[in-house]
Amino acid sequence: MRYLCMMLVFMANTAFGQVIVTGKVPDETSKAGILAPLHLLYGANNVIDQIEIAPVVLPANWNNYVQKLINPKLKQVSHGQLKIDGTTVFITGEVQNELQRQQMASDIATQLDDKYTLHNGLTVALQKQTEQQVIDTTLGKRIVEFDTGKASLTTKGSAILDELSAPLAKMNYQKLMVIGHTDSVGLRSNNLSLSEARAEVVKSYLQNKGINASKIEATGKGPDVPVASNANPEGRARNRRIEFRIVP
Repeated sequence: MRYLCMMLVFMANTAFGQVIVTGKVPDETSKAGILAPLHLLYGANNVIDQIEIAPVVLPANWNNYVQKLINPKLKQVSHGQLKIDGTTVFITGEVQNELQRQQMASDIATQLDDKYTLHNGLTVALQKQTEQQVIDTTLGKRIVEFDTGKASLTTKGSAILDELSAPLAKMNYQKLMVIGHTDSVGLRSNNLSLSEARAEVVKSYLQNKGINASKIEATGKGPDVPVASNANPEGRARNRRIEFRIVP
């Protein structure tokens, strides 16, 4: 006896992406029974129908079981597949945590009778970094360097901005604050002007790298927000910095 093999392929985020459904069924009624709940769950425009009508035989109550499996909890799975091969069910993909992974398998099992076998290939997705974390990770403990007392980037400073521009170009932030800071040596008014000028240089540099300048706000805080003591050279070096902050 030849049973059908039906597979749902989830592309990217299943809540917003496309779903491809492929396989063989014996008639249009069975096909409609699969597509109807998928259209309801994901939207008709997001379901790509590749189901074929072929001389295959369905296990008893197969249509009913499949329709039960196509339920809202499937949208918790991304980058995955639900494959139903006769009375064998395979599910793969990513969910957000271990509890979700176990609950998904349990829910599927309760929808099936003892003639069905479930293979749970779900994995817990790695937590993605926030945009701010990406910036902080890219910078590490490095400081965007300028020539002493000037608003001109050093070679090392330019290299760091070159490296940072790549992830910035892929982000969807509403506003990026570029904040200049100095140490406390000299007049505060001069340091404020210098910090603002350096922040503007960074903004212009990023703009030349293709970053949307309308989303960047440059400002200077001078010596007012130190991160280390200004009593020693090491602390003053840490205070002379450019800060990048994503504004929600």
